[in-house]
This record gives sequence, structure tokens and C-alpha cells, in this order.
Amino acid sequence: MDATFGRGGHTAALLARLAAQSRVIIVDRDLSAIAVAREMAVDEPRLTVCHGKFSELTNLLADVGVAQVQGVLMDLGVSSPQLDDPQRGFSFRRSGPLDMRMDVSASLTAAQWLNTAPEQEIATVLRDYGEERHARRIAGAIVRARPLSDTLELAQVVSEAQPRRTPGKHDATRVFQAVRMRVNDEMSELEQGLAQAFSALAIGGRLAVISFHSLEDRAVKHFFRSLTRPPQIPRRLPVRSADAKSRAIAVVGPVRAGPAEVARNPRARSALLRVVERAA
Repeated sequence: MDATFGRGGHTAALLARLAAQSRVIIVDRDLSAIAVAREMAVDEPRLTVCHGKFSELTNLLADVGVAQVQGVLMDLGVSSPQLDDPQRGFSFRRSGPLDMRMDVSASLTAAQWLNTAPEQEIATVLRDYGEERHARRIAGAIVRARPLSDTLELAQVVSEAQPRRTPGKHDATRVFQAVRMRVNDEMSELEQGLAQAFSALAIGGRLAVISFHSLEDRAVKHFFRSLTRPPQIPRRLPVRSADAKSRAIAVVGPVRAGPAEVARNPRARSALLRVVERAA
């Protein structure tokens, strides 16, 4: 399963390595990505396309009659096509509507949330999801500037509220990340998706996750650690050896992109790959 199809780069790499009788299940919450996936599936009978999000993985697999898979890949965060399209509202570099929905059929946009949320709620989101040190100051500036409708407008408000610049990083980077994560409920989706993806694995199957910032990676690392640690059993309690085994084996991670890959794709510089294999 490619649980984050995007524009199909990982899916194409999987298909190039898999046998003729194999099957790749594509999942994405972005309708634009699903349209690309369906075009690819016209000439590729090994593909099955599903529109949905991480919290729906179990149901999506059931809908296509699959009980278990041999592998799941999750490439987290926002995709390059989403960033590069100003009409999606993910980027602070070009003017566009404050949208930020990964699934445009969802109801809540970034503008709706920013223009109606209490100041304290905005500050909490900026602090927790963006790790923004000046969250309260920026939240106050956002509330005073409402209503907001444009990405550059928000970026300007954030820049003016920042007491000092962070070298090598745009003033609005953390704020845009936090708002996007709030609008798309990304951390809750990730937690549910990790659990459902691992449950879908056959014994020996692998779950590979690529994260791009510390909040995502921390959630993945803690979940993988819970899988690879043996269960806590009281001392001197007789148990079968099978009951004392951990549910997974760490395969690799964290793996960072090398200099050559970063040169080809600068957005890979912050990527971290972790992989576990189901053992029980």
C-alpha cells in the first residue's frame, strides 16, 4: 500500500520492482492526486485506487477485499504539487487563497479557522504544532488583522509580529506548518494511520514512514519503539516465550537523504525514513 500517493513517484518505483501478479493499493486524501492515480491505473492493472485518509485505512482495505498487505509506505506532510500550486494555499511564497485543505471536499479552510478561532486557541496551535516560540505574540497579531484571506497577507502579518528572524528560515514557516496541521487534523490522522497500517501487515511485512519535521518523527519514533519493545511482564511470572516477544523488529532508521539526493531534490533535506517489520 502506498498510503500517500502524491503524484506517484513511490508507486512507480514499487511497480518497477514487483512481479506481474502483485498489487499496489493507492490511498490519498487529495482528489487531485486521486485523479492522477486513476489515470495511471488505466494502463496498469496492478493498481487499486482509494480516496481516503489515514484514519480510514482499515475500512478502505476491507472495501477492496484485502485482509493483509506485505508493506505500507507513508510519506508524510504536504506534497510538492500541493506546495507548488498557489491556489491550494500551502505556500507563503506566492499569493493564493488561505485554503490548506489536503482534501478540498472537507469543510474547514485555513481562512475559516484563522478568522473565527479564539486567540488562545491559535496561540496553542502555533506553539504545539509549529513549535513557534512567539506563538502568543503572533496569535494576537493575527486576531487584530482579521479577516485574512490571502497567503501573502498572513505571511506579512507573521513577519511583522516576529521580534527577530531565524537565519535560513522564512518567518512564516512554522506558522504555516501549524495552521496546515490543524486544518487537516494531521497528528490525530498520523496516530490512527500508524496503528491501522501496522495492523494490516502480514507477519514479515514492513511499515516504512518518511517524516519531515520533529513532531511527525517523534510520533513515528514513539510508535515504533512501542512495537519493538517486549511487553512488560511482572518478574517471576511464568509465560510462554511467544508471549514475551515484541510485535516488531526495527529494520532501519532514522535514514537521512544524502548530499546527492538533496542536490537533486532540496525538499528532501529534512526527510527522515524509519522502517519496522512485523514479527507477531
